[in-house]
Amino acid sequence: MSTDTEHVDEGTETPSTLETWQEWYHLPLLGLVILFMLWTRLRSYENFVADGSPRLSGVDSWYHWRTIRWTAENYPFTMPYEVYTGYPTGTYVGHFGTLFDQLIVTAAMIVGLGNPSPETLYMVALVSIPLMGALTAIPVFYMGRRLGGTIGGLVSIVLLALVPGSFFYRSAVGQLDHHIGEALFMAIAVLAMMVAVRAGERDRPIYELVVDRDWDALHRPTIYSVLAGLALTLFIWVWPSAVLLIGIFGVFFCIQLCVDYIRGISPDHVAFVGAVSLGVTAIGSVLLFEQWSSSVSDFGYLQPTLALAVAFGCVFMAWLARQWDDLEVNRNYYPAAIAGLLIVGLGTMAVLIPDLYDTVINNLTSRLLPLDPSTGALTVSEAQPPDDFTQYVFNEFGAAFFTMLGGLAFLLLRPLFGREWRAEYTLVIVWSLFLISMASTQTRFSYYLAVAVAVVNAVFVADIARVLSLDFHRTADSIRDVETYQVIAIVLVVVMLFMPLLPPIAADGATTWERGENVGPSGDAMTWDESTQWLLESTPEPGNWAGAGNQSELEYYGTYDRPADGDFDYPGGSYGVMSWWDYGHLITTNGERIPHSNPFQQNARSSSWYLLAGEESHGEAILDGIAAGVPVVNQPAENITAEIESADSADEGEMRYVMIDDEMAGGKFSAITRWTDPAYSSYYDQSQYQIRDSEESVPVASDAYYDTMLASLYIDDAEGMDHYRLVHESERYSIVGGMALGQSIRPHYSLRLSNLGLPAGWSEQTAQFDAQLAQAEANNQVFGGFGFPIWDGHIVSSVKTFERVEGANITGTVDGEVADSDRVYAQIELETEPGRTFTYTQQANVSDDGTFELTVPYATNDELGPEDGYTDSAVEAVDEEYEIFVGTPEDGEIERQYLGTTAVPETAVVEGEDLEVTLEEGDGEIVPDPDAEAQPSEGEDENETDDGADDDESSNDGSENVTDDGNETETGSDDENETDAGSDANNGTNTDSDDENATNETNDTPDAPALMDPVAPRAD
Repeated sequence: MSTDTEHVDEGTETPSTLETWQEWYHLPLLGLVILFMLWTRLRSYENFVADGSPRLSGVDSWYHWRTIRWTAENYPFTMPYEVYTGYPTGTYVGHFGTLFDQLIVTAAMIVGLGNPSPETLYMVALVSIPLMGALTAIPVFYMGRRLGGTIGGLVSIVLLALVPGSFFYRSAVGQLDHHIGEALFMAIAVLAMMVAVRAGERDRPIYELVVDRDWDALHRPTIYSVLAGLALTLFIWVWPSAVLLIGIFGVFFCIQLCVDYIRGISPDHVAFVGAVSLGVTAIGSVLLFEQWSSSVSDFGYLQPTLALAVAFGCVFMAWLARQWDDLEVNRNYYPAAIAGLLIVGLGTMAVLIPDLYDTVINNLTSRLLPLDPSTGALTVSEAQPPDDFTQYVFNEFGAAFFTMLGGLAFLLLRPLFGREWRAEYTLVIVWSLFLISMASTQTRFSYYLAVAVAVVNAVFVADIARVLSLDFHRTADSIRDVETYQVIAIVLVVVMLFMPLLPPIAADGATTWERGENVGPSGDAMTWDESTQWLLESTPEPGNWAGAGNQSELEYYGTYDRPADGDFDYPGGSYGVMSWWDYGHLITTNGERIPHSNPFQQNARSSSWYLLAGEESHGEAILDGIAAGVPVVNQPAENITAEIESADSADEGEMRYVMIDDEMAGGKFSAITRWTDPAYSSYYDQSQYQIRDSEESVPVASDAYYDTMLASLYIDDAEGMDHYRLVHESERYSIVGGMALGQSIRPHYSLRLSNLGLPAGWSEQTAQFDAQLAQAEANNQVFGGFGFPIWDGHIVSSVKTFERVEGANITGTVDGEVADSDRVYAQIELETEPGRTFTYTQQANVSDDGTFELTVPYATNDELGPEDGYTDSAVEAVDEEYEIFVGTPEDGEIERQYLGTTAVPETAVVEGEDLEVTLEEGDGEIVPDPDAEAQPSEGEDENETDDGADDDESSNDGSENVTDDGNETETGSDDENETDAGSDANNGTNTDSDDENATNETNDTPDAPALMDPVAPRAD
């Protein structure tokens, strides 16, 4: 009976342990780095499972949670069309519900043995992003190894593990966005192409071998090229906009084929790789085709068309090179001819396929090159260019970005020192330069750039070692030969690469393991959670408004085919929710209702036009026009009404709810104004206030601001409006108004009470602060009780939800004589769920014959609910009847000359019923005029700062927190991942401080003057 040892050839030496270690030592080190990356990214796992319900970072993450759950319900398919957003058309969401979601759900299916529970699905989803981030180290290592040897590859992955910027945050637990999947699959695709072009250089495939079908000569470059094409296809499957990498590869092949031809090398070798790989990608993209579209975010014809164009271009350039030789034209003219043909090709595309041309040029100038960013993109924090690119990349990568530039220089200089030039070097240079340009155009692409920074530093380290004649694989006996200058150089390189990313040089809390410990859920999602849960539980299911009974036609996990015209036919009883686009995914995913606008920026302009409408009648016309599918943007009410009347619309739904938060009324207001006219400067005036030690002219919210639908609803509680009523407000409260924070002043801003050391909810103390803010404004004072100046301030619930109703029509007569100046008033005291009370007042003129008519939106009972197809309002009347009285306003007061009461049933409010009341002689009581401005308190000097001394204890607590936050807001790190004071103050929880996606919109203040030195606009 033989043993294993009997099969060992006597002439074969068994490798020593040291030799085996030298050959394979990189694998355990690679494993350790992956484990380290996982550990740093999972340190805050408990923050996302604390209360048993999903808690995610970033608004887009919530929509991926929606598509992941949908895919789990309909496995293995992804959502063909989304009807739970973009009301009243729905939308195609090609870039969501892709391979990214299918991979996560597949893993959950395995873990859950084919039937994962929601808890299992959520757990797998949470872990999948850190895992993808850690696995990115594998292709990065092998890319670095190809450029700088094993040591270079190890340097690359250590850098990737330590960079604390966007790549880290995008791959930290709680993120559920496709960004890190993009980085992983991009690295795989680039690595595969590096291998393929090298195989083409080595095996030298040419046209004649293809004609002869010489598989022995072609099999290796063919296999690697096919794999490269498949890798690129997978990248596109994860993210349709990965078409940009097709463009980058196209530029690479164009440059490399020109370089090869000028150097006397046949372009056939690399052209073969390009034709096969991009041909495979074209075929794969056709299989992914979903709709006829040139958009980069759709699975349309752009991806296969561009891939086929690059493949054809490679074949054409190789063919042209042969013709060039036959014509004996100087080879140096070949690149110029190619450039001229590209220009002609673009011109032809502009004429024959203008949509495709526009898509290519727009993305080239707004994504790949920092030439022409769009208006919409500039209101998205991640789509902004960095203000100071040098400082920005240092915050992201430390000195590694600058050593990367050194690595690129080393690559470019290799031919000058007689070293071999490889096509994959050209690929890495072109790819890296494009990623640098992209990161300087939109900060979101810095997580792409992190991969290139890590990879190219392998070249930097390897070439420094070469210059110093260092051999990292020396035997133990030869280590003593290392010179002092070599040791010093090694130490300097290590310090340059790693020390800015490690203590003590790295700022406190700036390392990946420290930041990983402080990752938390999205501040917006946490603040909106109560409101979206109320929306889910207290409003009728879509399709069942007014008891229509069509909710089965709008199942939340249902499958809906894409309508040919992109306009889904919603059934009767459906309705939409108006809010700003930042919050659309929260309304869809957590509220299971249908927002009008969403973070795809769908319907952003119509949302802006509604929120900025200056009259209720205009706002009503806009919502009616949206539901009817007629144009509303930049249209006055009468035009919209005429369009509705002439439109042949079969739509049976309507816009029913409006949700507004403190940031929409505060920091994001300027971003809302960017989408429509007039300009932001129309919404604030200048006023003199005493701030600190000097009198300053500060921007103050103007009447135009308070006339907007946004402010009329959110700040004024729909006071005096006919068809809107507050139906819910969250238990968290915020200060909204003008503020001076750090070195910047803002006419519209918001801070949440929880960040001021105050109770987050409504209380006597909260009411007292609100009264002090109102009195300070009446006295034309700046309120300083929180340690920083506030003017024109209000304490408001962080999120308010309003419902559109027909309103009950109260008609009646006055039993007596009336004067021309008499007006009729209807008042009811209301209480919100947190305990805040306010008085709703409606008023109108009294006719000469003593008749009047009022429309009121609040009921005095609550007899309807979701089971009836209506709203279960969380705002209830304190009294059982409205008080209705007639009087003449004079000097801020009204004498109640005639008086009456009436109950207003819920049915009357929702159906617009008429109620009659007769007013008899009143009690003569003097009541405040609801239209009168608040009067200054006696003994107060105008333009002084009110320090809120009566509440100095609480104010001091708030003062310390806010003063620090205010300074951080304006002078903090330029790292987009470092949450500034405004964002941190708005989050209401310390774990939110590292969530760069907590707010999508920028809330800069264009045209606003600076209190001291101007500071860059804040992007949340």
